[in-house]
Amino acid sequence: MPPQAGDIIEDFTLDDQDGKPVTLSSFDPKPVVLFFYPKADTPGCTIEACGFRDAIDKLKKAGVIVLGISRDTVKAQKKFADKYDLNYPLLADPEKTVCDYFGVIKPKTMYGKLVTGIERTTYLIGPGRKLLHVFPKVKPEGHAEEVLAYVKAAK
Repeated sequence: MPPQAGDIIEDFTLDDQDGKPVTLSSFDPKPVVLFFYPKADTPGCTIEACGFRDAIDKLKKAGVIVLGISRDTVKAQKKFADKYDLNYPLLADPEKTVCDYFGVIKPKTMYGKLVTGIERTTYLIGPGRKLLHVFPKVKPEGHAEEVLAYVKAAK
């Protein structure tokens, strides 16, 4: 069962696009926006990632840390971050450890074929790693602004 609002999120460490380990608890007590996306440098993921890039100053001003995460390798995350000037950590989870914990890997249809992949989902994690809100089945367009509006309304 994936984590629900109110649950305490297990701590984890994954490498970012520069190969540096990033640990969730290191950001406490700041809120963390953890957004899962299917694959680096694909159309929807680029829209979503660039949306967070463009809203990062407003999100930081609201006191929020942004972390993107996918099953891509460190190398693929680095290429994606560099290509689109992404100004926040992209975490590599090729072993699917964190993806499995959050339950974001689901059966999906792609080009008429059944595949398994990440269902675009965002988690807002608060102080003490308490899960504050889940944004399921995210639409890439305008998602960063949707998260920002939620964070501002929750203050």
